[in-house]
Amino acid sequence: MESMVLVLGVSAGAGGARAMLTHSDQPHLPAIDRCHVPRRAGGSVEEAVFDAIRRMRASAERRDEIITGTAVTCRCPLHADAIRAAAGRERITIVDEPLAQLRYLRFTGQLPDRGTVILYDLGASGLTVTHADCHTDAILSGKRSTVLGGDGYDALLRWQLARDGVLTDRVTSRRHREALSSARVVTALDPGSGGRAVVTRSDLAELCAAGIHHSASFVRQLIEETGVRPQALVLLGGCTRSPSVRAELAELIDLPVVYDPEPEYVSARGAVLLAAERTSGVVRMARLRAGAGLPGLSPSHAGRRKVVAAVAVTAALGATVAGLLAVERTPAAPPGGGTPTQFEVGTPGFSGN
Repeated sequence: MESMVLVLGVSAGAGGARAMLTHSDQPHLPAIDRCHVPRRAGGSVEEAVFDAIRRMRASAERRDEIITGTAVTCRCPLHADAIRAAAGRERITIVDEPLAQLRYLRFTGQLPDRGTVILYDLGASGLTVTHADCHTDAILSGKRSTVLGGDGYDALLRWQLARDGVLTDRVTSRRHREALSSARVVTALDPGSGGRAVVTRSDLAELCAAGIHHSASFVRQLIEETGVRPQALVLLGGCTRSPSVRAELAELIDLPVVYDPEPEYVSARGAVLLAAERTSGVVRMARLRAGAGLPGLSPSHAGRRKVVAAVAVTAALGATVAGLLAVERTPAAPPGGGTPTQFEVGTPGFSGN
């Protein structure tokens, strides 16, 4: 890889895009510039991506520099297709997100030399769990849940505050939740009534406990299904900034934990490395065909029973979270069931080579 080449790495997701402008040999250092472009209501993923790219190109121009390569990570083929179509003749490399994550973890020496890892990516829009082989960068299996994520935790926090007489909007509740990653206590204010409520990190941990416990079973499902014990659990996504979330997962899942100080930017940093290697095209991860596996234990009957039980837990949890999101204008009481859940079970949408 050529050193001191200015490149741009972008991670795309349902919640928007994060972009990092830096030199190709320095993805681990503070960026020259970076931005987070939330996906606007009714907006598309590609809109946020190209807004981020435009901002970073303007930043490079102000420095009289030229971006020589741009890579965008995507977790699903629908997003990749939309971004590729919007790019037209523009030279952009589109990369499967787990590959970029593995590439950056390997660059920084955080990835085991052999065996497999679980990529636990807990972002605003949901949880993606991927079991990947460190040597071949192949996907063994993966799952995605839109029930567990920052949006759901924000809704639970708004409901808790409303019970205490403080009404907040989505942006404010997210700011409070993110503040609890570094502070132990925050005070929420209601500008309408003048009411206030104190929220502690322990309060937030209690609200998130059911989801975190279920996500641990999510990870165990994946291990049972592949029959291969991973070497580490890699915590990714902005929600894993919470010390309570990390501590709970470390206790529930008996695996060494790998955690980058900026977990929400690991994908963009990995895209930086890949942007320097390829100037355009699509880079997809290899994956094992259905029924294939690596040497290890075969899934057990007990493991299959855990899968059924965990799906039931998700349905109940999802009904609560989805209901809260659906009744934003009347947050004083939680929903009473019956709300359809958004839940996906199976391998994530990555195509094989």
